[in-house]
Amino acid sequence: MKAKYINPFISASMNLFKEYLGLDVESGKPYVLVDPRSLDEVSGIIGLAGETTGSVVLSFSRDTAINIISKFAGHQYQALGSDVIDGVGELINIVAGNAKKDLLDYKIVISLPGVITGSDYRIHWPENVPVISVPFSSSSGNFTLNVSLRDAE
Repeated sequence: MKAKYINPFISASMNLFKEYLGLDVESGKPYVLVDPRSLDEVSGIIGLAGETTGSVVLSFSRDTAINIISKFAGHQYQALGSDVIDGVGELINIVAGNAKKDLLDYKIVISLPGVITGSDYRIHWPENVPVISVPFSSSSGNFTLNVSLRDAE
């Protein structure tokens, strides 16, 4: 997978957490996700279609999702309820929308976001395309950005 696909999502993620949440986040070294079921308990997913296709996922532990969405909403949530789940969907939607600005040459259409919760779920990534995971750390918890995109055939 090409870096030109990943970098806009990394930048959009960093900007989202700094601008919307006032959180300084640090990105770690990207790696290939070996086990697609090793994502955290709460994942916001969005699909991309057009000249470039694939999926982008923000994955959080339950506690990190609650902490980050509490900051995002300006309301302290105690549990992983519908408001927190909706907030995670909004975060991935913002990341994808902002990254799309740097991918205008590829005529990409963004799907509606979805959120998956649990401990053993599987995301259907594009076949034969690696999933690149970028770990992030913040004072509200750690999370990963996971990107798997390819040129449409």
